[in-house]
Amino acid sequence: MIIRTKGLARIGLIGNPSDGYNGKTISCAINNFWAEVTLWESPNLQIQLNPTCDPTEFSSFNQLHHITAQNGYYGGLRLIQASCKKFKDYCQQSGIELDDRNFTITYDTSIPRQIGLGGSSAIITAMMRALMEFYHLTNDQIPNQILPSIILSVETQELGIHAGLQDRVIQVYGGVVFMDFSTEVMSAEGEYQYGNYDYIDSSLIPPLFLAYLSTPSDSGRIHNDVKFRYQQNDLEVVSAMRTFAQYTESCRTALQQQDIDQVKELIDLNFDLRRKIFGDAVIGQQNLEMIQIARDHGCPAKFAGSSGAVVGIYHDWEQLRNLAENYRRQNYELVKLSIDPGY
Repeated sequence: MIIRTKGLARIGLIGNPSDGYNGKTISCAINNFWAEVTLWESPNLQIQLNPTCDPTEFSSFNQLHHITAQNGYYGGLRLIQASCKKFKDYCQQSGIELDDRNFTITYDTSIPRQIGLGGSSAIITAMMRALMEFYHLTNDQIPNQILPSIILSVETQELGIHAGLQDRVIQVYGGVVFMDFSTEVMSAEGEYQYGNYDYIDSSLIPPLFLAYLSTPSDSGRIHNDVKFRYQQNDLEVVSAMRTFAQYTESCRTALQQQDIDQVKELIDLNFDLRRKIFGDAVIGQQNLEMIQIARDHGCPAKFAGSSGAVVGIYHDWEQLRNLAENYRRQNYELVKLSIDPGY
């Protein structure tokens, strides 16, 4: 039997970056980009390299240089291997006995790299789902509420990658989810924490676009001290994170009442506050330009994740077409987002 599972890309509609600071966010899983894992039983356990994400052969030195400059040194192999290790750890700790069978794994992804759409966590999510299906495990053995935390631990504990729960929650739950990570509601099952997660009807989400860097790179990113300031109880940062959470609460209410003008205003406020506490040097010139292009066309916009992509609301096809032409003239990509319905 061949098992195929997917992990969808995601965008943060409102509230980020407060998810990493005991805040609240609304996130949407999107159908435009995804990661897929294929797994089948085999005599030996084998992870097959993806020629695009884990290349070992190049047509020239120039190609090696170009691919490395664009994609970095780390592909999906370490994510797959670390996922297997953490899955086995969890099963052993939880007293779950696994069949003595081996498998072969392949994976692929269409999620653009380094623009904050949850590309790494999508691969891990798909891998965890494939392993659960292969070993006939259900949500009784691995509850949905803690699965995002297990996925997160693959990156933070196994690979030393700084990350938060938001991406993993939306990729496990799908659809559109209101997430509350405040200290008052965070619970734990063993070492795995979880917050309060509530679905929002995806049909309430206004038409969204995503604009992103066509050639992203980690090399230009500048260190910021917001996390340190938060840990030191810096009044400006702590207040900002509370305000992001308030924006999220207000946005949920506005969506339920279909007050789209209020949603638009909150999206702009979200970005403006983020810009204030992080500063333009950290935000980056290209990110600022993508936001400004949207605003010049009357479209509210904010970061879809960490940086490298912005999500915005458009009114009609004419506005979207004009927006797309302007972005492409500046060498940015634009797609109309398809929101996963969830459930």
